[in-house]
Amino acid sequence: MSFKRFDQEDIVVSADSITAPAWTGNKTTLSAFYTSSTEINANGGNYYYNIYHEPITSASSAIQFSVAYGNRVGSGSLLFDSSISDKSYSSTVYGQFRTLINGDENTDFTFNTSGTETTPDPVYFISVERSRFKEKILPGSVTLKLKNSSNEITLTDNSLSASVDTFVDAGRVYSIYSGSAGLVKSTTTEFGKLYPDIGVIALNGASLSSYIGTISGSSNVDSRYNLSLFVDSLNAPAAPTFTLRSEETLTSNYVFVRARNSEFNYSTNPSNITGSGELLHDIMIDSPQAYITAVGLYNDNNDLLGVAKLSTPLLKDFTKEALIRIKLDY
Repeated sequence: MSFKRFDQEDIVVSADSITAPAWTGNKTTLSAFYTSSTEINANGGNYYYNIYHEPITSASSAIQFSVAYGNRVGSGSLLFDSSISDKSYSSTVYGQFRTLINGDENTDFTFNTSGTETTPDPVYFISVERSRFKEKILPGSVTLKLKNSSNEITLTDNSLSASVDTFVDAGRVYSIYSGSAGLVKSTTTEFGKLYPDIGVIALNGASLSSYIGTISGSSNVDSRYNLSLFVDSLNAPAAPTFTLRSEETLTSNYVFVRARNSEFNYSTNPSNITGSGELLHDIMIDSPQAYITAVGLYNDNNDLLGVAKLSTPLLKDFTKEALIRIKLDY
């Protein structure tokens, strides 16, 4: 076995951004939406519903995203305690996402309407399954069409037109306006916000009420507005769609192994040496040849960290030099 220390320029780090369709089946656009009656009737149905791309009776059915309804004052869902007027499932959902996104319990969700910052009580939260958006949602790829029996709207984020990126505790945040594929048609009404780094979309329920139905109700009524978003809008008869792409950074280490003409020409195979330590074949003295089949990567303690195997043995002698590039992805 022969060793050679790498020089500093022999190791190069490269990072590439990889995008891909987000939905199961390598699809960019999701046009069918299904729920589970078991999940809806369970206690978790008070907080959110998972959305599938196929009926759950199908063996290949998989969760694509979830829908949750939050309300700042707790309206639209049952109270935990009748003696506390604003503590309900919807207020808990609102508080959880408020803490996750804004990092505290005091910063409510605000949206811009005709130049004025408003603080609506109802907010819908769409959480994309982590395995679907991978590291982050690709900004500019979001197109969400919502429709009820009489109205329709298509939404997208403004990442392509935003002059600077805005950050909250959960990372980057972009506004959602009417438009598609990152091309905004109007900035008069901010219908929501996109948080690509955590895979969450927050929709302004007040602004969307014309498209998904009126969102109102007392705090002790089980309105299940998260279900109404799915039934009345996402799964409306007019074939709504949800287009999305994922993005992840693939970091690679390129290691260049250089075998100069005077190096690695003698075989280290024990069968090539006699019991007295001499070469078994005299021709290997003046005209040695070796075949490189694998490269081992070691640290300074001689611990083997990795092995790169060549697809075919590489002939090496004093008349040849070899450059082997090893790519390590993580």
